[in-house]
Amino acid sequence: MENFIAYNPTELHFGKDIIKELGNAAHALGKKALLVYGKGSVLRNGSYQDTRDQLDKAGINVVEYSGIKPNPLVEDVDNAVTLGLENKVDMVLAVGGGSAIDSAKLIAVCIPEQWSGWDVMKGRRDPVRALPVLAVLTLAATGTEMNSVAVVQNNQRMEKFGYRHPVMFPKHSFLDPSYTCSVPLDHTGFGIVDLVAHVLETYFGQGDASLSDRFAASIIQEAMEFGPQLMEKPEDYTLRARIMLAATTALNGLVSYGRLNGDWTSHALGHQLSLLFDTAHGASLSIVFPAWMKHMKPRIGSRLEKLGEDLFGNPSADHAIEGLESFFKRVLCPVRLKEIGIAPDQNEKILALMNKNKCNGKNPDNHLNDLDREKIVELMYAE
Repeated sequence: MENFIAYNPTELHFGKDIIKELGNAAHALGKKALLVYGKGSVLRNGSYQDTRDQLDKAGINVVEYSGIKPNPLVEDVDNAVTLGLENKVDMVLAVGGGSAIDSAKLIAVCIPEQWSGWDVMKGRRDPVRALPVLAVLTLAATGTEMNSVAVVQNNQRMEKFGYRHPVMFPKHSFLDPSYTCSVPLDHTGFGIVDLVAHVLETYFGQGDASLSDRFAASIIQEAMEFGPQLMEKPEDYTLRARIMLAATTALNGLVSYGRLNGDWTSHALGHQLSLLFDTAHGASLSIVFPAWMKHMKPRIGSRLEKLGEDLFGNPSADHAIEGLESFFKRVLCPVRLKEIGIAPDQNEKILALMNKNKCNGKNPDNHLNDLDREKIVELMYAE
């Protein structure tokens, strides 16, 4: 087991009507908030109005920036930073899914120093402070509500990746599963795949951490048991709550204790699909991860065998891959590029961008070369 430091300062508020605690939390942090959200779902599910009501009752002045995309753009971050500076906000509040919250984290870092978002993402700036971030989560998927990571993309440079810094932990996150009951089935499934992928990325990292392996298997089993049920009963609050908590624990540090790193290659590869085709993040992962595991089987066979035993009671690498791919299908997610309308004639374009951006993860034992990436792309098409 590797040495590690466990640190997570986010105060998580979970449950029905938990939004009622937001006003007091915001009042303790400042007087003017930059409210960041997406393109309409928060208006339909009630989370936006509930948030505004809480802020109004607490006497918080609000400036709004709306229109954050599902694959968030650095341009929106910069525009929101300008708005925040003009209005001298002292906190950033995100309402929505991972895109809104990730954007809010980066905005909160950039405002105090008047930095550009891309300078931070590329490591050209080293933050020492950030405005407080509050999050009202409306989609169970990314786990960003309880970690210090932000993922944004730059379409001009055709780059998308994550940035981590301890000043970016949200101060408070509010998780009411009822806000997710109206999430469409496709995005519900994408979120379930996303949470499983987060666990797998850590599972295939370096380090022998048996307890973290048990945590990992339990979170995936939670998703495998209740995810398909949720697809049948999308308005069931209890099922929504189970998946919401699973998504949070998948990426709040719990499954990384005792590991040197995670892998994260599949996320890097999947981001290229989002850049090229605006593919939903979860859909990119349900396509990439099985292909990555199939190609990597000679290198990660023992981990796949353990995963097969832990999840399916069968210590077989092939059974583990087939079982996960079958599960992705059960939650209505694509497992081949053709299922999202990407034909084989796009193969060279996909591979070129993966190679240009040198897509790899953090586990050097699993690093890819250009030929590896070519084989993985082929498997994304293969029957």
